[in-house]
Amino acid sequence: MRCCVCLFQQSLQCSPSKMAAGESNSRSSCLNLSNSGPLGNAPPSNSAHSSPASNGGAVAAAGGMNRSAGNANPRSGPENGGGAESAVRSTPSAHNPPRQSVGPSGATSGAASNMTATPSSSSSSSSSASTASSSADASAAVASLPSSPASVLVYREPVYNWQATKSTVKERFALAVGSAVFDAMFNGGMATTSTEIELPDVEPAAFLALLKFLYSDEVQIGPETVMTTLYTAKKYAVPALEAHCVEFLKKNLRADNAFMLLTQARLFDEPQLASLCLENIDKNTADALAAEGFTDIDLDTLMAVLERDTLGVREVRLFGAAVRWADAETQRQQLQPTPENKRRVLGKSLSLIRFPLMTIEEFAAGPAQSGILTDREVVSLFLHFTVNPKPHVEFIDRPRCCLRGKECSITRFSQVESRWGYSGTSDRIRFSVNRRIFVVGFGLYGSIHGPTDYQVNIQIIHTDSNTVLGQNDTGFSCDGTASTFRVMFKEPVEILPSVNYIACATLKGPDSHYGTKGMRKVTHEAPATGTKTCFTFCYAAGNNNGTSVEDGQIPEVIFYT
Repeated sequence: MRCCVCLFQQSLQCSPSKMAAGESNSRSSCLNLSNSGPLGNAPPSNSAHSSPASNGGAVAAAGGMNRSAGNANPRSGPENGGGAESAVRSTPSAHNPPRQSVGPSGATSGAASNMTATPSSSSSSSSSASTASSSADASAAVASLPSSPASVLVYREPVYNWQATKSTVKERFALAVGSAVFDAMFNGGMATTSTEIELPDVEPAAFLALLKFLYSDEVQIGPETVMTTLYTAKKYAVPALEAHCVEFLKKNLRADNAFMLLTQARLFDEPQLASLCLENIDKNTADALAAEGFTDIDLDTLMAVLERDTLGVREVRLFGAAVRWADAETQRQQLQPTPENKRRVLGKSLSLIRFPLMTIEEFAAGPAQSGILTDREVVSLFLHFTVNPKPHVEFIDRPRCCLRGKECSITRFSQVESRWGYSGTSDRIRFSVNRRIFVVGFGLYGSIHGPTDYQVNIQIIHTDSNTVLGQNDTGFSCDGTASTFRVMFKEPVEILPSVNYIACATLKGPDSHYGTKGMRKVTHEAPATGTKTCFTFCYAAGNNNGTSVEDGQIPEVIFYT
């Protein structure tokens, strides 16, 4: 649908006291020299003609600065968006004296106009005699002006979009309409002369909401109209209504509409709203991906989400969501939903899926059989999962971390000694905590023989079920010192209070440092809140390469609360 605006032009009425004697009412409206415009400027006349009895008219007749009627723009001026063309700097001289309006008694009013008026040949019933008399009187008036220092009449440049600084209807009506776009459309130098203007890209309900806000400060938006109203408010430069729309969207942001609102926020250049949408998607990634609106987003929005390090979902689910989006996109582009076309519409977004973070089982059951990856990519990823040292892959292997706040760590040994050997047996230690945390990695000791590379597999195992909750088969480099070296999980591992877990590390490399004088209980206190996280360590039964509460490997646990 489309809207139209009807324009009603109201003629300006002049009081008889400001009309020259004998001037015809049908010729033009008079110059109002006492009232100021919205920016402190004298408003211009609506006509190129003024009263012949005014001093400005007499000066024009006497040979002063003269502007022809054809050059005067009745729509331009400081109060109606006329711009710089309507700002005139005038310095009086013997040939261009200051123009002063003359009252009925002959006294000068001192008000200045920025337009030089020319008298009309038809403005008097006795034109020839009146004109000769006026010319003579004007010449006398010029000669009799007292000599004084030159004065300067300067109009300030109109401020573009001053409406944007006015938040209430009272403030806007004190100046003009509440939209700079409307101001230019109706009053500017290229203003329309049509009595009806079509607005084909504006919904009637949204335009009605805009008008109600402009003329009554009433905010009328709802779930069905908020986006079209936001578009209309931006189109017609009404930032106060824009702010109401954005605030409405913030209050109604949910996981099931986060992707839709993110697309609109990027389209309308609303960075704050876009940031809130992304935060919601980070916290509720699985629900947001499952929402119906996810498949309607554009490719740029999909890429903006997939490149984030803070998504709280497993990578295999991200791949499944990307395939769903590709199905919808091939339909929109009227393509067959073949694996080749899906890869084509996914474009660069495919490289943002972190296949190395999947388990080999997840990769084999899903992406490897999808046909979207090339044979070379599939082989390369399988090698990455199964051999050491791991070959280079074209996909990101950096873990995503959906956690916020400050990273924490605890160290369970108070002293470091030399020579701890490895023969393929895992170092293991059992532990529990008093509150829910997320373990993101371990700190491990490195070589006593100088800089060395290690291959390592780290795991966290649920003791009662013997289930592997998190693992990573990776490597790390050490510098030969007694420091610990970070080895991180692919994803944070949730640790529940009062539940037993086993921390496990299987190293392949030369003899290393090890810890002694271990502590059974280690407490971490958050500096800001004083919250205490208490770890309790116990001996892990079975083969553990000698690691125990008292000494061994796995000196450090890295976590978020």
